[in-house]
Order: sequence, then structure tokens, then C-alpha cells
Amino acid sequence: MADSSRVVQGSVVLVGVFAAVALGWLLFVAVPEGNLARLLGVVLAVLAGVLGARAAGNLASRWAASYDVAEVAVEGPITRDGGGSSIPPRPGGTPADDVVEQIERADEDDAARALLLRLNTPGGEVVPSDDIRLAAERFDGPTVAYATDVCASGGYWIASGCDDIYAREGSIVGSIGVIGSRVNAKGMADKLGLEYERFAAGKYKDAGQSLKEMTDDEREYLQGIIDGYYDEFVERVTDGRELSDEQVRDTEARVYLGDDAASIGLVDELATKRQVEDRLAADLGVEGVTVEEFEPDRGVMDRLRGGSQAVAYAFGAGVASALGGDSGDVDGFEFKLR
Repeated sequence: MADSSRVVQGSVVLVGVFAAVALGWLLFVAVPEGNLARLLGVVLAVLAGVLGARAAGNLASRWAASYDVAEVAVEGPITRDGGGSSIPPRPGGTPADDVVEQIERADEDDAARALLLRLNTPGGEVVPSDDIRLAAERFDGPTVAYATDVCASGGYWIASGCDDIYAREGSIVGSIGVIGSRVNAKGMADKLGLEYERFAAGKYKDAGQSLKEMTDDEREYLQGIIDGYYDEFVERVTDGRELSDEQVRDTEARVYLGDDAASIGLVDELATKRQVEDRLAADLGVEGVTVEEFEPDRGVMDRLRGGSQAVAYAFGAGVASALGGDSGDVDGFEFKLR
């Protein structure tokens, strides 16, 4: 089936190239007079052929795509922008908006009959994780989460919204919990002779600031936010996994190896990537599936920027922890699905 689709695609591309070159030759070579015009016509004819090949290739991929499963990867810490706005910028994170865009692109692709989410992430920010989960839930077709090395916290938040979850025996799965943290720098500030002065409107506006001691009221307020996130996490898992509220809370945010995760219902089955594809083929009623990995479009400048971010992060990571958190913060108090 895949071979015949490639033949059809190749034929459409060749027809498109010949048609574009012939049209370019007629318009730019046969009609113009003079050597200069003829030379320019040759260049334009070649350009028309390239553009025609690209257009024909896009048309062929829609008419006779050689894949039927779209694969989208969620790798590294989950943030809104992949860590690019932190100081220093963090490399290797998963930009949630990019993942959502890939899933939506796969959903609009008639060839992609199923979605395979490949997860290798320790978790991350709450709302970006939920955005990815919602995009997977909207996909029109079977959705499968495949945990490779780590599928914890925000990663499991995403996975629990898929129809099935598969993992390896050595996969680390779970961590159904939420953490909030802050740096308490009050003692260091006192030693340096620094004094915190409050200019704020609203009782809890500066709750969690690192340069002052936290009051009992502020602790209760911030813990209430953590508890709210946790209740939402538990609800997501109970809805997606057909587990009771008590069963999910009994995990106490522990992580499990794949075999144990399967025994308590966090994972449906243990499987290799090939076995997952075989199960997808059975779901789609075909002998075998062909998987196409959907990736974000990244230009040269984006790739160069990623390399510079890695250098900056390696140089300044130790300083960043003292300067504050990232977009998951509330006045210095950091919320994470980890």
C-alpha cells in the first residue's frame, strides 16, 4: 500500500514538473527574442519548474499520502515557549504552543487517521500541559500515549487524556501531584543589611516574596492554590483512566516503573514502539500502519538561537535560581506539575 502511494506521488510530481517547465519555456524562452531574453528565460523556466515541483509535491501528499498515523513528540520540561523567556533561556524544553499546532495540523490532515503522542517529559507548567491534553482530546480518531523514558506529572496529565497509554518496563510513570516552591532569602538579606519594603495593593499581592518571612495566612493562601491544581489533576486522571478518586490519591504523587504502573491502572499495557503500531493497525482495521512524525517548522535562525540558548543556560543556570522563577510564578512562588 505504501509503495503504490509513493508511485502515485512520484507520478504526480513528475507530471507537475514537466508541465511547469513546458509552461515556463513557452512563456520565457520561445516567445522572447534576443540572447539576453533567452538566457533570462532559461533561468525563469528552471525556477518555474522548481515551483511547479513543490506545488505538485504538496498536491501529491494530499492525494496519496504514504502514512496513516501522525506522531507528535513531547520531550523535556513543558513550558509555554520551551524556556526561551527565562533568564538564562532554558534549552531542550517543550514549547506547548508548537505541540498544539502539530496536533491540530495532524487533525486537519485527512491522511492521519490516528495520533501517537510520544512522551518523554518530567512535567512542567500547568496550563501549557492542559493545552496539549485538550488538543489531543479534540483529535478526530484514536489517540495513543507512548511513554518512553519518563512520563511524569504534566506528562501524565497529557497522557491521561488519550484513549490508551503504553509504556516500557523501565519507563517512569506517574507523579500525580503539584509542587509549589520559593527561595527564602530573608536570612541572607539580613546578613547583607538588606531590608524589604512593601508597596502593594491587595493583602496577598506579595505572598511568596523571597525577601520576607511568609505569614500563616499567606501559606494557607498559596497552599489553597496548590490544592486546587491537585484536585483538577486528580479529576483529569479519574475521567480519563476510569480510576476512582481514592485510587488516584492513594498514589501520593509517587512514580512507578512501567510494570507497577500497569498493575494499578496508570498504564494500559507494556509495549515497544512496534507493538504500539501493531495495536494501532488493529484499531484502524489495516494490516500495518505507516507513521509520519510531525515537527514544528524551524528556520535557520531558530536553530542558531537554540544553540545559543544552550550555551547561555549552561553558563548561568546557577544564577537563575536566585533571581526568580518563570512564567509559572505568582510573585516569586513557583507552581509546577512535577
